[in-house]
Amino acid sequence: MSAPPLRRCDGQSFRWLALLALFALAAPTAFAAEPARLAGRALGTTWTVKFVETAPLQDHATLRALIAQKLEHLEQHFSTYRATSELSRFNAAQSTDWIDVSPELARVAADSRSLSERSGGAFDATVAPLLTLWGFGPSGRGTSSIPTPAEISAARARVDYRELSVRLAPPALRKSRPDLAVDFSSMAKGFAVDTVSELLGSLGLTEHFVQIGGDIATAGTRIWRVGIEQPTAPGAIAQTLELTDQALSTSGDAHNRFERDGRLYSHLLDPRTGEPAQGPLASVSVVHDSCAVSSSLATALFVLGAEAGYAFAVREEIAALFIVRSNGMLTLRPTPAFTERFPSVPRTATDVVGGVGIGAAN
Repeated sequence: MSAPPLRRCDGQSFRWLALLALFALAAPTAFAAEPARLAGRALGTTWTVKFVETAPLQDHATLRALIAQKLEHLEQHFSTYRATSELSRFNAAQSTDWIDVSPELARVAADSRSLSERSGGAFDATVAPLLTLWGFGPSGRGTSSIPTPAEISAARARVDYRELSVRLAPPALRKSRPDLAVDFSSMAKGFAVDTVSELLGSLGLTEHFVQIGGDIATAGTRIWRVGIEQPTAPGAIAQTLELTDQALSTSGDAHNRFERDGRLYSHLLDPRTGEPAQGPLASVSVVHDSCAVSSSLATALFVLGAEAGYAFAVREEIAALFIVRSNGMLTLRPTPAFTERFPSVPRTATDVVGGVGIGAAN
């Protein structure tokens, strides 16, 4: 289910969402001023913030420090790569009593639990033992072999979102078994994007763009142009979207993966089987008002797969774009809610993207 956690990862995003920011340009008729830009590294990946200057001009150095401080604060909560983080300490605890946690951790845990229930366990934050087993956890790939069925079964026995209880007031988490381990990465980075967006809004920067890795949020009335990566040609764009006051996240198997005996194994694990999600689905992009929601939904839909995931998205009225492998081509399959927001996106099986370039979809 989950992607790799908040991490240091050799220049790669901890979640490897297949979303690219293009130029983040506004329509010239809407705003004359070009946005200011700040950037940095946090949460094991890069972040970019763009905003329209307000009067008086912002102190960019101070603003950048505030953003970095906010992201560092969140990493201290959610990282599984820092032994001293709040989540790592919770995972290491052997107690089955309530453990006080931050409001941020409790909020993400509660929202994760809700999506786990709705998705029938396709999304499960307690997937950490499987991530470690497959080499997508904090320790990386320590072995070149594929886990045995017995190893997978043993790890799966420790994965069950129902074993994690959440209390919001006062905020606390409780394990039903001492060896339960949690990884909130599939929601936490989107949560971080929302948090930075809220910070900018509180400072009067109402027209802004925030990107952390592959998760994006936009605010205000400005049009920001972003691109969804073509899964078979990383770096190329399969579809361009114009976002206004919306968030966008993508999950796909084009990046954080390994190959063994001619078979590819992705970091997107299915908690129900204990193995990497398999099937014709190449990526799923979700547009939502909340980046925490779009981020976690993209993971859940990818794990559910091309058919069950699409049916779930239609039923839940989720604005999602599925890119599906079909006969050596990639088919764009938007949900009705996505088409309603972006009517120009191709809607039939004949609208495809070739394997080595960008097709007519752009």
